[in-house]
Formats: sequence, structure tokens, C-alpha cells
Amino acid sequence: MPLSAAAMAAAMTVLVTAVVPGAAASAGTSPGAPTSGAPTSGVPASAASVPEAPVGEVVGAAPLPEADLSHHGYVSFSNGHIAIRIRSENLGPSDVTASTVRLRFSAPLAVTQELPYDCLRSGKATVLCETGGLRSGGGARQTALDLRPTGGPDEVIVRLDTVWNGGVRDTDPKNNVHQVLAPATGDAYAF
Repeated sequence: MPLSAAAMAAAMTVLVTAVVPGAAASAGTSPGAPTSGAPTSGVPASAASVPEAPVGEVVGAAPLPEADLSHHGYVSFSNGHIAIRIRSENLGPSDVTASTVRLRFSAPLAVTQELPYDCLRSGKATVLCETGGLRSGGGARQTALDLRPTGGPDEVIVRLDTVWNGGVRDTDPKNNVHQVLAPATGDAYAF
């Protein structure tokens, strides 16, 4: 076992032993007996009290900060190019350290094409773009993409949503999830 895996296993054993009353470090150790080298508190493991929490809730966990991310902009499609402009902003109340916008397309994208420095491919028809930090009520971040689909479709559907929001609770997720149908007319379709 590599050193990092061994260290992880040892840390997990210590955590389980410390948190779960009566948990033994090895299968051969009885629940009431301390493991070799383990400090004893003078209280049997069966008598130690552990605060109970409802399922899915962490004892002593701080509530998540709240923010309202929104993504708006437009999509246009003509001459084999999909032009997308996204305006990402945070309506507050908390700041967002970083967020990631996912764009999914109804047609696969050409393999060789240049993406903005803060975007990357995540599949044949998916692009992820990082927005950077978004201050509460601060200025919006702009993302511009010019992409080429394969197969020469007459229209594309673009689905846009947030896949990472910096660990905040989004108070209004509806304004950062959009689906846009863009026929190959060159017209701009807002979202």
C-alpha cells in the first residue's frame, strides 16, 4: 500500500475510533478495551456521549452562505458558427469565490477549435467555463464563445446551467438555468 493510502487509512481509523463509541481500531480488539498506545479518558467507550443529529445534518456545522447567481446573455447561430455571450453576476447577499457554467449543445462540437482561457471541453458537446470570483452586487463577468458544431445542423439547442457555485446556497437557481433554441438564421436569442 502506498504511503499516502496507508496514512489515509490510519487517519480514517483514528477518526472512526474517536467519533464512534465502542469502535475498535482492529477487528481483534474488544470495544471496551483501549487500543495499544491509545490514550484513555477514564470513561468507558459505552458510557461516552455523542450528540445525536438528524440524518443528513452535521453536528455543529455552520449554515451555508447564500448567494443568487444569474447568467444571462444571447445565442446566435449562422454560417456554421455558434456565438454565445454570457453575463454572470451575483445578486448576493454573500460573495462567491468562483463558479462554473456548463454549456451543453444538441450537436457535437468540432474537435479542433480555440476556447477562451477560462473554458475547457468536457465531452463531445459540452463546454465548462469558470467565471472567477463574483462579489455580491458587484460587476458582472463576461464570457464570449465562438464555437463550430459538426454535421451542419439547421439549428442548435444550448443548455446552460451552473455546476459549481463556490459552495454557497443559491437562493434562486432558476435564473442560472436556461435552454435556448437557435435556428441558423443569425438572429440573437436571449436567455
